Amino acid sequence: MRAATNECARLLSKNPNHISGKSYMSFLLATAGKLDEAAHMGRDVLNTAGSLKNPHVVRGLSLAFRALALSKEEFAVYSGCLEFSPNDLSLHTKAFMVAAYHQMYKEQHQTAVNISRLSKQDLHMWWVVASLMLEAKFCKQSSQEKQLQLTLARRMSEKALEEGKLKTTEELRLYLDVLEMQDAYPQMIDALAADGPLSAKICNDPDLVSKRIALLVKTEAYDEAIKAATDALNVRDNWIDYKNYVAAAVGKLKQGSAGPEHSAESIIESACNAFSQWAQIRGRARGAKLALVELRSSIFASGHEAFAGDAAELLGEQIWLYFDEFSPKAICYKDIMSYFVAHVTDPATNAPVQERVRFHSEQLQKRAGPIRDSAEQSEDNAQSWVNLEKVRYLIQALSDDTSPESLVDGIDELLKHGIESAQAQKKQASCSDMTLIASQRLIQAAFLAFSEPSKRAQLCASLFNALCVLEAGIKLNANSFLLKLFAIRIYLYLSCYERARALYDSLNIKNLQHDTLGFLMVGQGISLGCFVSDLETCYDGVDFYDRSKWKVPRELESVYKNGTYSNLLDYIEFHDNLVHSFQRECTHRCALRGEALEAGNQRTVVDKWSQADAVSIDHTEETLAALCDNRDTGVLSLLTPASMDKWNLEKLTRATPLPCSSWVLINSLVPQIMHCIVTSNIEQVEEKNKRLLAAAEQAGDSLSIYEHRFVRGFSQVAMLYICASDGKQSLSDQMADLTATILDGLAEPSESRNAETLSDMALSTIRNISVATEIYTYAVTVRFALNEQRSPSAKAVSLSLSQLRKTALQRMSALRSLTNSYLRGAIDEHWSSHDVRLFVPVAAFMKSKRRPIVDSVAKSCFSGWSRSVKNLAGQWEQWS
Repeated sequence: MRAATNECARLLSKNPNHISGKSYMSFLLATAGKLDEAAHMGRDVLNTAGSLKNPHVVRGLSLAFRALALSKEEFAVYSGCLEFSPNDLSLHTKAFMVAAYHQMYKEQHQTAVNISRLSKQDLHMWWVVASLMLEAKFCKQSSQEKQLQLTLARRMSEKALEEGKLKTTEELRLYLDVLEMQDAYPQMIDALAADGPLSAKICNDPDLVSKRIALLVKTEAYDEAIKAATDALNVRDNWIDYKNYVAAAVGKLKQGSAGPEHSAESIIESACNAFSQWAQIRGRARGAKLALVELRSSIFASGHEAFAGDAAELLGEQIWLYFDEFSPKAICYKDIMSYFVAHVTDPATNAPVQERVRFHSEQLQKRAGPIRDSAEQSEDNAQSWVNLEKVRYLIQALSDDTSPESLVDGIDELLKHGIESAQAQKKQASCSDMTLIASQRLIQAAFLAFSEPSKRAQLCASLFNALCVLEAGIKLNANSFLLKLFAIRIYLYLSCYERARALYDSLNIKNLQHDTLGFLMVGQGISLGCFVSDLETCYDGVDFYDRSKWKVPRELESVYKNGTYSNLLDYIEFHDNLVHSFQRECTHRCALRGEALEAGNQRTVVDKWSQADAVSIDHTEETLAALCDNRDTGVLSLLTPASMDKWNLEKLTRATPLPCSSWVLINSLVPQIMHCIVTSNIEQVEEKNKRLLAAAEQAGDSLSIYEHRFVRGFSQVAMLYICASDGKQSLSDQMADLTATILDGLAEPSESRNAETLSDMALSTIRNISVATEIYTYAVTVRFALNEQRSPSAKAVSLSLSQLRKTALQRMSALRSLTNSYLRGAIDEHWSSHDVRLFVPVAAFMKSKRRPIVDSVAKSCFSGWSRSVKNLAGQWEQWS
C-alpha cells in the first residue's frame, strides 16, 4: 500500500488533474484512515464530467467508496456509467450487486427490472421477485405499498409456477418467503404439495418436508400433520419432524375431537407406539426415545385434564428411562437438561416443587453407587458417571441448595478419575469432562461461600485451587477448549493476564470467532497494564471486520448468480450483524484506548489526536440501539440454565461487567474529547464532557468501579484543559482534584504481609494502577496540547505533572519491590497451603498428586503480576 501511495503521489505531483490517479489515491487514503480527504477527492472525481468513461476511474472509485462505506456514491459510479452505456448488461449487474450489498432495495428493484428486460432470462426474473420481497420486508413504507410489492412478487412467482419456470427448490423457497410475509399459509401448503418434476425435489428436501408439516400444525390440520410427519419419519430420522409430530398430537388433544379413536389415551398411545417402532430401527433409537420425553413434557406443559393426575410422574419416569439408555453418550445431558428444568419448576411461581426434587434425588442416589463403581471398566461407564454428576449438579441448583459443603462433597473421587486414573493417562474424554465438573463445583462453591467483601482472601485462595485443577486437566488434554476457557476466566479474575493470553492464543481464535468470542480477551490487557499485547488482539479483530467488507459482498453476489435464495436472508442478517456488531465497536474502542497509551514526543502525540477520526465513532441513542450483540456468552458450557444468576458461572467469573452500550458511548466520547482538546475546541470539550458524565451516571452498575473511576479522572483531565485555556476557573484546584484521583489509584503498598495483601494484588491493585496510569497519559497529552497552543498555563500544568510523576515512580518502585520480594512466597503460604476447611481435601490432593502443577500455577500468577507492574512502571517512565 505504501508503494502504491507513493506512486500515486508522484503521478499527481506531475499532473494534479489525473483522474485515474486521483480515483486510486482516494482508495489509498481511505485505507490509510484519512477518510475526509479520501471522500472529498473521490467525490471530486465522480463529479468530473466524462470521468466515468474511464474504466480505471470506475474501478478506483468503486473501491474507494466501498472502503468509505459511502453507498450512494458507490451506486452513483455505476448508474453514471450506464448513462454512457445503457444496454451494458455487465454494468447493470454491477449496479445491482452494489445496491444489494448496501441494502438499497428500491434501487436494487429498479436495476433488476432493467436487467430482466435486457436479458429475458428466468434467473433475472427471480432477481426482481427477490428485490420486491426485500423492499417490502426492510424498507420503511406504508402497509399498502408493502402489500402491493408482495402481490406483484407473488403474481410473478405464480405465473412462473404455471409456465414451468419455477424449476428449483431455491426458487420455491423464495416464493414461500413471499407467501409467508402475506400470512398465506394455505397457499404455502399447496405450493409444497405441487405436482410434476418439482414434487420429487420437495420430497427429497428434508427442510421443505419439515416446513410443510410445521405449516399443517400452524393451521391446526393436526391429522394431516401427523400423517405427513409419519410419512417423513418412515423415510428418514429428523428431530424437527419428531417435534412437529408431538406438537400435532398435543394440538389434537387440545382440540378435543370426538370419538373413541380420538380420545386422549388413544392419541398418546398411537404416538408412543410410532416412536417405539422407529426406535427399533438401527441408528434411530436416540431421536425416537427423546421424542417420547418431548411428548410427555408437552402433555405435562399443556395441563390436559385427561392426564392431570399423573403427567408429572410419567414425565419424570420417562426422563430417567432415557438417561439409563443413553447416559454412555456425551450428548445425553444436553438432550435432557431442559426436561429436568421443566419437570422440577412450577411455571406459576418459578420455584422448585420439592416433591419432584426428592424424586430426582432418589433416582440419583439409586444409580450413583453402581455407576461410580463400574466407571473404570469402560469409557461408556465412565461417561455415564459424568452425565450423572452433571444431573446431580443441576438438581442441587434447581432445589436452591446453596450449601458449599454439598458441592465439594465427593469431589476427591471426581479428581481421582479425572486426573489420576488409568483412563486419564490414556486421555479419554470422560476424564476431561470429570475434571471440568470438579472445577465447576469448586468455582461455584467458592462464590457461594466467600462472596462477601470481607472474605476476598478465602475467595482468591479457593479460585487458585480451582485453577490448579483446570491446569492439571489441560496438562492431560491440551485440546480441551472448555478447560482453557474456564482457566482464562479465573486467571483474568485474579489479574494474571500473561497466562490467560497464552491460553487464549492456543485456542486459535479466527474469522467470525473474533466477533463471538473476542469479548473474552479484548480490553483485558489494557485493564491489567499489558496494552501492547491487547493491541495485537484488537488489531486481529479489526482486520477481520475490515476483510468482511469485501468478503460478504462476494458471498452475496454468489447467492444471486447461483440462485441460492435460501441463503439470501441469512447473508443479509450476517452482513447486518457484522456491520452493526456490538463487539466490533468494543474492539475498535479498545484499540483506540491502546493506541492512546503508546508513548511519543509532543509533536507525534498531538498529531495523532488532531488527525484522529472523531466523526465516524460518534454515537447516538438510535445508533447504539441498532447494535447487534453477537457475543457468545454461552460458550462457557453451563450445567444450569443461564437465567439462574446464582449458578451462572459465566457471570460469576467476570472480572468486570461485560461492556454495555454506555461503555461504548463513553469510549467513543473519550477520543472525541481528546481530538477537540488538541484542536482547541473548548466548546465541544465542555459539551462532550457533560455527555460523558451523564453516560456514566446512567450506566450505574453496568460499569465496574474502575470504569467509573476512569470516567471521573478523565473528566477532570478535560476540565483541567478548560481551566487552563479560559482562565475563568481555578487551575490549582482542578489540578489538585486530578492529582488526588490518580494517587488514589496509586495507593502506597501496605507494609503488612498477609493474605489480604495477596488478595488486593489479585483483585484490585493492578486494575487501580492501570486506571491511574491511563488517566495520567491523557493528562500529559493535555500538557502537550497546551504547549502547542502556547497557553500561559502550560508551565504550571507541566510542573504539577512532573511532581505527580515523581511520586508515582516512588510508589511503583515500592510496588515492584513488594512483588519481587514477597508475593511469590505469599502464594505458597496463603494459597498453595490452603487452610480453608472447605477446600483442604482438594488442596491436599493437588499438592500430593500434582505438586508441579501447583507450582506452575503459582509461577504463572506471580509472573503475570510482575509483568503488569513492570509494564505500568515503564509507562510512567516513558511519559515524562
